[in-house]
Amino acid sequence: MEVKLARTQLDKKPEMITLEEIAEKVAKTKGEIFYFDRENSHKTLIELTNYFEEKMNKSVYFREVKFGFDEDDYVYEVHIL
Repeated sequence: MEVKLARTQLDKKPEMITLEEIAEKVAKTKGEIFYFDRENSHKTLIELTNYFEEKMNKSVYFREVKFGFDEDDYVYEVHIL
């Protein structure tokens, strides 16, 4: 599974990251925070959270973060502990 990381600049395309790369980063630390682009489907991010909760026995906190007044000004925030 591949997901798009949040954009660092509005005129750039989001970078892709695989589930395996996320799992490697989480395994190295006690917890990680990831920000994902709004172009990801909500269903895909729910699958990602379920993977870490069920397969890797991690606690996952998932929410939508708004950063502006426009309806499309948001990113997804995922804490994996």
